[in-house]
Amino acid sequence: MGDVINLNRFRKARAKADRAQEADANRAKFGRTAADKARDDADAARRKALLDGAKLEE
Repeated sequence: MGDVINLNRFRKARAKADRAQEADANRAKFGRTAADKARDDADAARRKALLDGAKLEE
């Protein structure tokens, strides 16, 4: 037979892992410095300008 497990402990561990995963996602989304945000905005603007510059006239 298998080992006896505590379902309440398993449920709490799973909830804790879910919260930790959500916290990691929030750190990646909101935990950026102003310099990181400015760099990403500049990169996006550069990519948009490059794409618009390569556009063919219709």
